[in-house]
Amino acid sequence: MGCTYSVYGLGRKKKLSIPEVVVFVPCTRIPAQCDVQRALKGLIPRDLIDRLSCVRNRIALVAEDTGGSAINELQQALEEYLSILIGLTKKEHGLEGLVEFKWKILQDGRQENCVANAWFELLSVLHMMAMLTFSEADTLMIPKDYSGSGFRVVSTDCKRDAVDLLLKAAGYLEFCVRNVLCCIPAEIKKSLSKDLQEGVLEAISIQALGQGTEIQLGLAVESQKATLSVKRRLACEQLIYYSQAYQCLSGCDLNHGYGKKHMWFIKWKFLEAKAAAYYYHGLVLDKGNEPTCHIGAVCCFLAAQELLVESKKACLSFCLAAPVTRAPPLWGAMKHLHQKIPEVASRKSQMYGYLLEQEKAHQSLPELPDFQLSLRPDDYELPDIDPAWDSEKWENQSQPLKEHLKDCEDEIETE
Repeated sequence: MGCTYSVYGLGRKKKLSIPEVVVFVPCTRIPAQCDVQRALKGLIPRDLIDRLSCVRNRIALVAEDTGGSAINELQQALEEYLSILIGLTKKEHGLEGLVEFKWKILQDGRQENCVANAWFELLSVLHMMAMLTFSEADTLMIPKDYSGSGFRVVSTDCKRDAVDLLLKAAGYLEFCVRNVLCCIPAEIKKSLSKDLQEGVLEAISIQALGQGTEIQLGLAVESQKATLSVKRRLACEQLIYYSQAYQCLSGCDLNHGYGKKHMWFIKWKFLEAKAAAYYYHGLVLDKGNEPTCHIGAVCCFLAAQELLVESKKACLSFCLAAPVTRAPPLWGAMKHLHQKIPEVASRKSQMYGYLLEQEKAHQSLPELPDFQLSLRPDDYELPDIDPAWDSEKWENQSQPLKEHLKDCEDEIETE
C-alpha cells in the first residue's frame, strides 16, 4: 500500500494539466536544506537548535510531498517555526547573521536565495504563509463539478470565506513591507529574489483587496437588496485597488519567473473593473432627466464595451504567459456583465442616437466618482517568542561567540 504512489503511472505518459486560476498565486517558495545545527552549535541550548532545525525540515518535507496542498498542516508548522525563529532576530542574542538560510521554488525546485540573515528568513516564512493563504482562497473559488452537469456553483459562504482569506494574506504581506523589510540591510535586499521586492509585495497585498472587492461585487449582483449605488461603489473601489497595484508593480523588475504573468493579471483585472465601473456609472447617469445625462450614460456604456473587449485580450495574454494557465468560466459580476454591457450599449445607443447627433460637442466620457476604500488588510502580529529563549539553560549552556567561531574554524581545518 505504501509503495503505490511510487509505481503509479509507470509506463504511462504524464497527463498534461493546465491549472485554472481565479485567485492569482505567484510562485511559492519553500525552505531548502541548510546547516542550522553547525551554525548555532554551542550558542543556544541543543534542544532549541534541534526544534528549529526539525520544524524547518518538516515544513520543507510536507510542502514537497504534497505540492503545498496540505495548507492547514503547513500553516501550523510555520506558526510554530516563527515563534522559535523570532529569537534569532533579537539583537541581544547576537545571532542574526550566523545561519545561512536557503529557499527554493516549490514548482520547479530551483534554488533562489541563500542569505545569512534571520530577518530574511522571517520575511520568507511570512511570504510562504501569504502564498498558501492565496492558494486556499483559490481552491474555495474553484469548486469541483461532481454532478457532471457542467454547472459549477460557489456557495455564498465559500465566497465570504475567500474574502476573509484574501484579507488575511494581505495582512501578512503588509506586515512584511512595514515591519520586516526595513530590518534587512540594504546590500542584502539587493540580492533578494525579485518576488520579494517591496513593490511586488505591495502590489500583491493591494491586489488581494481588489479581488476581495470583486467577490463582494459578485455577491451584490446576485442580491436583490443591493442597490445600483452600492454596485457602482464596489466597481469603482475595485478599479482603484487594481490601479494602485499596477502602480506598485510598474516600478519593479519583472524579468523573472512570474513577473510578466503577474503584470498581465493586474491589467486583465484592471480592465474588467473599469468596464464594470463605467457600466454602473452609466446606469446611474441614465436615471437623470437632462439630455446630457443620457449622452453621458451612452458614452459610459460604449467605453465599458470597449474595455470589455480589451479585458478579454489581456486575459488571453495572462493565460499564455509562462507558466501557462487557463481562466475559469465566467463568474460573479463578470458573468452578468459580459451579457449586459454589449446589450445595453447597443440598445441605449439606438435609443439616444438622435441626441448623440445633436450634441456632438458634449460627447465626452464622464469622470468616475471617487470613493473611500472599504477593505483593508487584516492586522497581523508575530506570535509570542518561544519560552525556550527565556530559559535559565540559556546562560548555562551558551558559550562566548569568539569560542564558537574558533570551534568552527577548527572544524574547517580538520576537514
